[in-house]
Amino acid sequence: MKIDDITNAILIIVRLGVVARFIFCMVKLIGADEDAGKYKKRAINGVIFWIIAESCWILKDLVLYYYK
Repeated sequence: MKIDDITNAILIIVRLGVVARFIFCMVKLIGADEDAGKYKKRAINGVIFWIIAESCWILKDLVLYYYK
């Protein structure tokens, strides 16, 4: 098993987790009138986490490409 396989597996897990969290928050947002702000903020935070996680992996790839 190579490091690339492990990083690809982690990327897939992160993407699936963010999609599941976003869908969960949107479903809860439909039914929760008084907690709407809380679930909206959680959904936005999930998307921000996804963007930061993807950026970290892209930076890792750039650094590895530069030093090869």
